Amino acid sequence: MCSRPTSAWRMHKPPRERLPVWLRRAWPQSLLGRLSLVMVAGLLVTQLTASAIWASQLRAKAQVEAQSASLYMANGAAGAIRYFRSLPANYRLLQIQQLREMGGTRFFVNLNSSYVPVREIAPHPLARSVIDTIGAALKTDLPHSPSFHLAFAWPDQLVVSGDDVRLADLPDAWVQHILLLKPDPAPILVIQTEIEPGNWLYMAALMPNPYFLSGNDPLAWDRLALQGLSLAVVLLLCLLVVRSITRPLAALSDAAAAFGQDERAPPLPETGSREFINTARAFSAMRERIQRYIEDRERLFISISHDLRTPITRLKLRSELLDDESLRNEFEEDLDELDMMVKGALQCVKDSDIHENPAEIKLDALLGRLVRSAQLAGHTVAWQAAGMTVRAKPLALKRAVGNLLDNALFYGQRAEIRTYSAPGTVTIAVRDHGPGVPEDAFASLFDPYVRLAHGRERNDGGMGLGLGIARGIIEAHDGQLILENHPEGGLNAIIRLPA
Repeated sequence: MCSRPTSAWRMHKPPRERLPVWLRRAWPQSLLGRLSLVMVAGLLVTQLTASAIWASQLRAKAQVEAQSASLYMANGAAGAIRYFRSLPANYRLLQIQQLREMGGTRFFVNLNSSYVPVREIAPHPLARSVIDTIGAALKTDLPHSPSFHLAFAWPDQLVVSGDDVRLADLPDAWVQHILLLKPDPAPILVIQTEIEPGNWLYMAALMPNPYFLSGNDPLAWDRLALQGLSLAVVLLLCLLVVRSITRPLAALSDAAAAFGQDERAPPLPETGSREFINTARAFSAMRERIQRYIEDRERLFISISHDLRTPITRLKLRSELLDDESLRNEFEEDLDELDMMVKGALQCVKDSDIHENPAEIKLDALLGRLVRSAQLAGHTVAWQAAGMTVRAKPLALKRAVGNLLDNALFYGQRAEIRTYSAPGTVTIAVRDHGPGVPEDAFASLFDPYVRLAHGRERNDGGMGLGLGIARGIIEAHDGQLILENHPEGGLNAIIRLPA
């Protein structure tokens, strides 16, 4: 039988990185998800960085062009102000009328008796820079002039005179060659200054590049659409490449899992990249070698069982011919020990290498048979049906639970079996009412042929193999075997299987 456990045994996992909960939840578990996330994040960062650099360069270029255009507009506006200031007051309206009939000049010009309020466009850094540059240039060229009022306004909201006449109310001939109104309106620069008391010169004009405010916007919908389209195409291609890489790895993982559970999986297809083809060939060769090794091991132990039992039996017969009774007893003890070791080794190989197909198992039926067998043998076992099922190999699971129950009965005299479920798991707990275990030898709990003093006193015929066999069976089902001292005394052996 198996050795008495000596300490609480728990599954120790490697330390996880101390990451925020939201980051651990967002981090994908599959290789496809991780590669996709890394590539998407890399492309997005690259695209955003390139867009930021491009936008910075575009803004710098727009600033230089706007400064040059501002000086040009300021020079023209200063010349027009000088010209109208030099004309007699009676000739100014006549000159303005002649300019309108001729098709106008660069500026739409009007005379008003007072300042005309202008509804400005939304604040914009480049527009403010243009206004500041033109205002400073006008003050430099016309140092003795009163203050200048500059603003940008949209054509449909522009008022050109004090009697609330709007730009749209003027004849087309007056403005069609000066101000661009259709099809796409552009902001209009308005300059107002008092050339003499009670006479305000009103000038309106477009910048050399009328759309200078929108031309440097990196977030324009057409640019965003182009960048989004290119990013989507690149991401789609990257995802296709990543999927083509990870799909063979998933097939390799499934084949390895099937081989670990003794299932006959089809051979891996030798398609894809050269590295995967080499990996598939190496895995297939490894699987064949392991399979041959397992078959050779089975034949070896069968041969050992046959070859060793015959000389052991022969030696036992010959020991009966010894006259010295003490020497004969020593020979018989050694032969019994050798026979027990052979049986234990064969049991270990047999119980840890069970070839059967997984099936849906009703735990009540399986545990009920084990409990009834123990009760017929005179043992006390407490158990209550729970109506649970689990998918496993029937004989293998029966051997694992049977080994734990035998331990509990040998070392604790009476046992309790409980079954309960948790999200994703089904748990079978086998508790004894023995003295519990010390804390100084748990590292060797599952080593074969390791038995503590308490175990040897209660069961001198055991070989210390049952726990290792049980753990191997449970782990082959992707489960866990946890041994711990029960708070109320005794040992508690917990089997956790996937639901």
